[in-house]
Amino acid sequence: MTDKLPLIYLRAIEPEDLDTLYSIENDTNVWNVSTTNVPYSRYVLYDYIANAKNDIYADRQVRMMIEDEKHDVVGIVDIINFDPKNMRAEIGIVIIQKYRNKGYALATLKKINSYAQNILHLHQLYVYVNKDNKKSISVFEKSGFVQSNELKDWLFDGKEYHNALLMQLFL
Repeated sequence: MTDKLPLIYLRAIEPEDLDTLYSIENDTNVWNVSTTNVPYSRYVLYDYIANAKNDIYADRQVRMMIEDEKHDVVGIVDIINFDPKNMRAEIGIVIIQKYRNKGYALATLKKINSYAQNILHLHQLYVYVNKDNKKSISVFEKSGFVQSNELKDWLFDGKEYHNALLMQLFL
């Protein structure tokens, strides 16, 4: 990765994103870093796209597609578990395999951090990262997140438990 970050755009999920969303949500390699443990049908994902209000207060989450400078989808970013009383939310990001290690995750985090602060007026974002996932930890640290706690046996990959780091960004 070079020091210059790629240009990215964030946009709402459209019906045309169904196949991409289906591929990301059903990638079992991603399940090990998320709470997902069952496949999603196209129908369930289509229903989500059709019924999401894209209002963080109504949905308690915001999901956005990440596009590169050519408007090709390179991943998805989620602001989930929105807590309006305490003005905090969890963040999740998945970059499609062929676009990884090219700066898209860091560029996305920088943009989403600004969005969370200036548009949503959140006080903090947080993320749980597998303690062994050094690349993710590094990307979150580069975007301003700090490690605040280690959670024992927090993540289960189907075979064994892994410790997770709770990382926070105060906006």
